[in-house]
Amino acid sequence: MSLEAIRAFLTASDELGFKGRKREEVYDWVDETLRQQGYQGLKRSGRGLVRRYVEKMTGLSRAQTSRLIGTYLGGDAVKLPAYRRRRFAQRYTRADVGLLAGIDEVHGTLSGPATRKLLERACHDFGEKAYQSLAKISVAQLYRLRGSRVYRERHISYQATRPTAVSIGERRKPEPLGRPGYLRVDTVHQGDQDGAKGVYHINAVDEVTQWQVLGAVAQIGEAWLIPVLEAMLEQFPFHIRGFHSDNGSEFINHTVAKLLEKMLVEQTKSRPRHSNDNGLAEAKNGAVVRKHMGYTHIAAPHAAAVEAFYEEHLNPHLNFHRPCGVPEEVVSAKGKVKRVYPWYATPGEILRQLPGLAGHLKSDVTVRNLEREARAKTDTAAGVAMQAAKLKLFGSFKQRRSA
Repeated sequence: MSLEAIRAFLTASDELGFKGRKREEVYDWVDETLRQQGYQGLKRSGRGLVRRYVEKMTGLSRAQTSRLIGTYLGGDAVKLPAYRRRRFAQRYTRADVGLLAGIDEVHGTLSGPATRKLLERACHDFGEKAYQSLAKISVAQLYRLRGSRVYRERHISYQATRPTAVSIGERRKPEPLGRPGYLRVDTVHQGDQDGAKGVYHINAVDEVTQWQVLGAVAQIGEAWLIPVLEAMLEQFPFHIRGFHSDNGSEFINHTVAKLLEKMLVEQTKSRPRHSNDNGLAEAKNGAVVRKHMGYTHIAAPHAAAVEAFYEEHLNPHLNFHRPCGVPEEVVSAKGKVKRVYPWYATPGEILRQLPGLAGHLKSDVTVRNLEREARAKTDTAAGVAMQAAKLKLFGSFKQRRSA
């Protein structure tokens, strides 16, 4: 149509109104009309005439028509923009979720705060730039990532808690007064099969620093227990002052009492109706021993191999590369005592924070040696080495069973 025809049409259809059926058709018609009329080269009067014509035929408002004409003058085609759903910006990528799954696989899916501490140490202490985004993650977001499909494709973890109570000592609660060397001791049995007893695990944890040493024996008897117990006490870097356990006969005997008396170590045992007296060791039974060794029967002849794995791989990993929650007691206005965990650190870090540390260490142990051992490997590298040694250990169990 010419401009004269458009003017005549607008005059004749003054009382009529038109409207497009679909937005796609309206946009295509506007683009074709503006190009046919050569809108960019028209004078002002011609542009106004075409503008009124477009408004009449499409039913669009003046503002909408101006927007479409502005798009045309800008050199772009007048077309309906593609729909894009509004989404929040993605902060953690699939690669970050994969790194989190790898950390959980290596360290056995620790609690949220402990895992966040590992991520912070990997980024800031060991300079692993891949963890830079995860180092700032909140505990709540960490658990949300663990529930994502990408995480479940990489790592699935099942865990259960079955605390085992074992004991020893004088009926009172130890009072360490902030000093290391007061051990909480417990035993964990690896189950029976066809009437044969399995391996017994010895779990010793320092109450103040949570420094943990594990051992394994074939039988709970003096001939097997005393050598392993002596070797375990030697692995603690500080002087041993207290030895607390439940009321099991494996520790309440003259041989163990004589050993502790020779080392000038006080021996205590849990009190009746005080289930938390040895709660630290029992909690570590489920969080460490059962998580790594499981509930499946392990024959007693494998005790020496398990003991070597503990001393060479698992004990250093627990004390230098596995963060623990440091409890702090908060008293409410009503006098109720509540434990909170504002700080997560490895037992080695907790030990180095103690005042007067040199006076607590053994004569052949120095702070520099502890620092050197802690920095020898990154947390992830130490976890990978430990997991590889554990797979080799469990592989030897299967080979012997088949033979």
